[in-house]
Amino acid sequence: MTGNAIQVMQWLYNQDKDKKFTIKEFKEKRSLDQNAYAWKLINEIGNVLRKSKEEVYLQMLRDYGQGEIVSILSSINPKGYFKYYEKIGIGMINNKEFTHYMIYKGSSEFDRKEMSIFIDGIVQECKQLGISTLTPDEIALLKFIENASNT
Repeated sequence: MTGNAIQVMQWLYNQDKDKKFTIKEFKEKRSLDQNAYAWKLINEIGNVLRKSKEEVYLQMLRDYGQGEIVSILSSINPKGYFKYYEKIGIGMINNKEFTHYMIYKGSSEFDRKEMSIFIDGIVQECKQLGISTLTPDEIALLKFIENASNT
């Protein structure tokens, strides 16, 4: 069920009172066209820089993606918990050593706005490397088509 607060409350009121529900804010997901375009450009950047697409993708996440800092006990390996991360420091709390990590959200988790920012950054990188991209109007259309499909 997707709706505003009043619509959701009315819908919930008519549900089985013994069931449990989770409510979260609705965010429009990025489109498959946006994702395909981002990966096309990431591959081209990788070809020019002679880097793997995974290396370029991680750099684009660092530069234009969404992230947050988490601190975990240094004895815990973060590999099983986070896919995209980097160590940024170490600190002591109550005589226990903690490692601080910057955790990056993968583009598959981006909403429409986050993906637009991500693509704009990748396009900027391409222009600096002399890689041709869609025109600004074509990129705007790519974003508009996503908006129109989710309304």
